Amino acid sequence: MKRLAYLGLGLLLAAGLSLAASEKGGARTFVGSISDSMCGAKHMMPGESDKDCTLECVKGGAKYILVDPTGKIYQLSDQKSPEPFAGSKVQVMGTLKGDTIMVSSIEAAK
Repeated sequence: MKRLAYLGLGLLLAAGLSLAASEKGGARTFVGSISDSMCGAKHMMPGESDKDCTLECVKGGAKYILVDPTGKIYQLSDQKSPEPFAGSKVQVMGTLKGDTIMVSSIEAAK
C-alpha cells in the first residue's frame, strides 16, 4: 500500500514540475493591447486615438509594449511587428523571459 502511495505522489510531483517548466520556458499566447512605454496602460495625448498616441510616442523614443487585461505590462523583443497593431487588441505568441516577451508572431485578437 505504501508503494502505491509513493508512486502516486511521485507521479503528481513529476506532472507538476513538467507543467511549471512548460509555462516558464515554452511559447505561449499573450492577449492584450499594444501600447508604448511612455504612456503604459493609459494614453495621455488629449484628442488623439490610442493608435495615434502610441505611434507618436514611439516616434519620440518610446518602445512598444503589451498591456494585458489586468494592466500588467510586458516588454516586446520585436519593435517592428507591433506597429500595424498600435492601440489595438492583439494576440502575441512568444516566450516569456523576465518581463519581456520574445515575440514569434503578433496577430489581431479575435
